[in-house]
Amino acid sequence: MSAPSHTTSYYAASANDKNLRPALQGQVEADICVIGAGYTGLSTALHLAESGFKVVVLEATRIGFGASGRNGGQIVHSYSRDIDFIEKHYGDKAGAEMGKMAFEGGKIIRRFVDQYNIQCDLKDGGIFAACNGKQMRELESKKALWETHGHNNLELLSDTDIQKYVGTTRYKGALLDKSGGHFHPLNLVLGEAAALESLGGVIYEDSPVTRVEEGAKAKVHTENGSVSANFVVVAGNAYLGGLIPKLQAKTMPCGTQVITTEPLSEAQQKALLPNGQCVEDCNYLLDYFRLSGDGRLIYGGGVTYGAREPDKIESLIVPKMLKTFPELKGVKIDYAWTGNFLLTLMRLPQFGRVSNNIYYAQGYSGHGVTCSHLAGKVLSDAIQGQAERYDVFAGLPQYPFPGGRTFRIPYTAMGAWYYTLRDKLGI
Repeated sequence: MSAPSHTTSYYAASANDKNLRPALQGQVEADICVIGAGYTGLSTALHLAESGFKVVVLEATRIGFGASGRNGGQIVHSYSRDIDFIEKHYGDKAGAEMGKMAFEGGKIIRRFVDQYNIQCDLKDGGIFAACNGKQMRELESKKALWETHGHNNLELLSDTDIQKYVGTTRYKGALLDKSGGHFHPLNLVLGEAAALESLGGVIYEDSPVTRVEEGAKAKVHTENGSVSANFVVVAGNAYLGGLIPKLQAKTMPCGTQVITTEPLSEAQQKALLPNGQCVEDCNYLLDYFRLSGDGRLIYGGGVTYGAREPDKIESLIVPKMLKTFPELKGVKIDYAWTGNFLLTLMRLPQFGRVSNNIYYAQGYSGHGVTCSHLAGKVLSDAIQGQAERYDVFAGLPQYPFPGGRTFRIPYTAMGAWYYTLRDKLGI
């Protein structure tokens, strides 16, 4: 049986590093063992290695195999629920502390890219596009909210202004976040892996964890070996499976789909996105798109439960793309893929401990690119005894989905239908 490889995505086809790491064999000792070589795991591992710790990372398949190597590649700040939601439901103190951290993840990404010379086509600028008047008013509120928490570099765009940035008449206005941006997500995570290895960290691929043995010194088992460590970080997110049952009960994997066109002419690129920013709309089941480093349009959106075949993905996403850019009718689609992100009931990330020395972070609910990098810093600090910021996240309630595993999907599908209807009606 051949070892699992990456999905057939544009990112995998254009990855800078196609080298494979060996599987774990035998007994290994480390200060910290990280389960999962995605953004959460590698951000944690890299922060710890920078502080001098011996770190071992166990990856079931390939570095960046999950959402970290499949996502839209956009730097979007804050959380899936914004700071005002946190203030309203969990108090001003929680909101203030979460607000202080809401814009840090993007800075961590940029530091890694600059410090370790990661080649991932990083480009500045992100746009939130309003599909109706209600969404435009919400963007006005978002600008005021973020500025209250010290995040500036924001500009509201009218329905005519946005056409200077996005070649469509679909939107009623937008919020331009000049500190947002986009990049090749798989090349970012591969660059972070190389940075970790340059500091002495070790990554084992094809090493799915079969059991985590708790104790004063935890022991993480794979089929052909084990890692004994003072601390363990569980960072499998949507691809963790049933390894830690009590974590599985509090979340649900959801799929999103992405397509990539053939390379477009320079004139086509300028007509679609003249200044090269990435875009996401403000719908609950949102569309997101951007240009790749080699001039392709990457377009994604929607939510499904379970994987889709490439032809089915095209049938779902191409109509969305043509609604935004009808002039692309007939353009060749070179790649189509799906991937899972992890949804929580409250759509807020879950940080916590399985036991005294086994930490986890998961459930970014579609906002994982920046928050996962923040999580790595927060977990690294907590392991080193600076747990104040970790405690803020860990203090947020973590509810199981009603009805357990049996009813998670239908309940969430009903919720998605409701919010889709609201989006269509503009209410």
